[in-house]
Formats: sequence, structure tokens, C-alpha cells
Amino acid sequence: MIDDTSERSRADRPLSSSFDRYLQDKGKGRGGEGGNYRRNVARELERFAEWAAGDRGGEEWVGIVPESADREPTFADLDERVFREYARHLAGDRGLKQNTVQTYYAYISAWCSWCVNEGYLGAHYAQRASATAPLPEDDGRKPGDQQAWTPEQRHALTRYVDERATEAIDAYTTLSNDADQLDRQRARYRALKAARDRALVYVLAYTAVRVGELLRDPDDPRRRGVRWEDLNLQDGSMDVYRKKQQWDAASLPDPVIAPLERYRTLMEPPAERWPVFPTFDQRSLAQSVRAELADRGERPDAIRERRDAYARDLLLALDADIRPASLTTDGARSILRRLTEDAAIEIEHSKHDYLAPHGGRRGMGEVLVRAFGYTVAARYLDNSEEMVRERYSHIEAGELGDAATEALDEIDRPESIDHR
Repeated sequence: MIDDTSERSRADRPLSSSFDRYLQDKGKGRGGEGGNYRRNVARELERFAEWAAGDRGGEEWVGIVPESADREPTFADLDERVFREYARHLAGDRGLKQNTVQTYYAYISAWCSWCVNEGYLGAHYAQRASATAPLPEDDGRKPGDQQAWTPEQRHALTRYVDERATEAIDAYTTLSNDADQLDRQRARYRALKAARDRALVYVLAYTAVRVGELLRDPDDPRRRGVRWEDLNLQDGSMDVYRKKQQWDAASLPDPVIAPLERYRTLMEPPAERWPVFPTFDQRSLAQSVRAELADRGERPDAIRERRDAYARDLLLALDADIRPASLTTDGARSILRRLTEDAAIEIEHSKHDYLAPHGGRRGMGEVLVRAFGYTVAARYLDNSEEMVRERYSHIEAGELGDAATEALDEIDRPESIDHR
């Protein structure tokens, strides 16, 4: 059973109590004390803490601590409304440029995600739609400035998840027949998790599907995450609820098929309506299992016995056909952040210190535009050709530059110059 005592105690800690550990995790060099990213984040975290305490934000701003309390801001004070106010503060009260507002907010958002993973927060409030609403729209930065997975990064990440999944699956499938039942379950769980992560990476890397079309959005009941019934691995297609508010078929290219097939074989989903990418969050799964078994008429002591017989609630859910929720978009970002770090992939980007989901989509856009042009890329990306030309204008600019160089070389050749 889950003991949430430590989680409650962490919620009561001051925000600043997490800063040193977070910065150490994000820093470079010995002790995690170096790196420009670390210095920039440290500065913005201090500003956020001062703002939360009421020391910044204008004369009428008193901070996020209730007026009756005499203490520092704690994690219990944080929710999406706090981050919405901070986004509004950045956008309107500091005279910052639009791209700077986005960058500074991204620093705080990344810290918030880390706090979720470390147990300080129960949800990634900073990325909720209502929290980010006050942030300025795109200010016209060149699309090339947005993160796009490079071929080297894509290959490094897929190679890492391949190795990790192969190792976990082999460890499970080669267990001896007389292995302890719980040990077998633990091995299967590790294999399932590694296989799920690999399939997710491949889909994000090669399909160019938006992460919001693939996974669950808690704020939009229509986006419940793709299910196995939505996939046709034989035809290489997947039905997704598009950004344009309608269902449509997306392509599953060859590199994606094998990881999905291997993953499905390992999972053996009890029904086609099961999510392709279920959550592995233990707290969420425990709640689902308890609630469903209770609805089926089982008493608390019987439910406890059934759960105790399994190493993880996910395995009980599979055997009992208790359909879990799909992984959320925030969950996918957490997985990619972990995998990027574990694979030791270097990221040089002002906004993201990991391979973000949208970077996979933009990376495929780069590949398709360069290989087949804007029309084909637009169809694959489910965008208008006009928008694709705008977002990948740096490619056309580079090609025109090459053409100009070639023309100048031709004109400036000695034999082409008339010396009369």
C-alpha cells in the first residue's frame, strides 16, 4: 500500500527547499554546479520565489500565502491559478520580449515537472491550459529557432530505447520456469514499461502526430488517448482526433510497426478498447483497481488480497480487464525528459533541456520538406502548405542561399568575365 506521509510533508516544505537539488540535477560538471542553463534557471527560480512571497509583482501584489499565515510559500500553496498569475506577471509587468517571457516561464515549468517527479507536487500545474493562457502568442521567431530533433538525436534516442527494451524483454522471457511468481511479475512489468516507452518514442519520432492527438488531455474528454482499436498495423495507419476537431487517419511508417507489434504481443491487451499507452502511475492505477473491483461487488479485504498477489496493479488490471487511463501529455514529457537524461543526449536549446514531443514532429517535418517538398510534408503533418512553408521557411532560405552562391560562382568565374 502507498504511504503518502512523505508526500504530505513535502507539500508543506518551502519552495526554496527544492532549488539546490533541482539545480544540481540540471547542472553540468562536478556536483552539477556548472552550465549556462543552471545559472539562468537559478536566477529565475529566485525571482519566482520572491514573487510568490509578495516581494515582486507591484504594490498590490501580496504573494500566494494566505494573509493569516506568517511563513514562506510552500508547495501546498501552488496550483494552476498561481502559475497563471505568474504567466500574467511575466507577460505584462516586467516589460519582457515575447520570446523571453516564453523562455522564463519554461524554466519554471521545467522545475514544476521535476517537483512532480520528486513528489513535491501532485500535478504539473504549470502546463495546464488555464495556466499558460496569459503567455504571449508566437512573436514571429523563425521556425528554425524552435526545437526539432536532429537525425543524430533521433537515432541516439531510438537506439537507447531499443537497447533498454531488448534487455528488459530478454530478462523476462528467459526466466526459468521455477522462478518466483512475484519475481516473474516484476520482470514482466519492467519489460512492459520499457516496451511502452520504446513504442511511444518511435511514434513521436516518426509519425509527426501531435502529442495531444496521441495521448490523454485531462481538460478535454474527447482526447482520451489512442486505443488498440484505433491502430491498423497491417495497413500502417492510426485513427487520431486531430487538432481540427475531427477524426482522421495518420500514417504509421515502417520503423514504428515492429516496436508496436512487439509491445502488443508482450502486453496482450484484454480488449481492443485498452489504451495503447496506459499510465504506469501507481497511485492512479491503485485507485482504478480498487474502484472497479468494488463496483464488481468485491469486499475491501478481498480486494486487498487480490492486490497483494500482484507485484503491480497494472498486472492485475491486465488479468482482470480493468481498463486504466491513458498516459497524459504531461506524462509523455516526463518520460522523454527521463529518457533524454538517461541516454546522455546533449541538448542545446533555450527553452527545452530535453527532447520534447513537439521536437519529434518538427524533426520529421524537416526531413519531409528537404526530401519531398512542402506539399508532401503538409499532407503528412496535417497542416496547410502555407503554414508548413512559414514554419520551415529557414529551409527554403538556405536553399535559395545555395542557389545564389552557385549563381555567383558561375558569374564570377574568370572565363565568364569580359576583359575588353
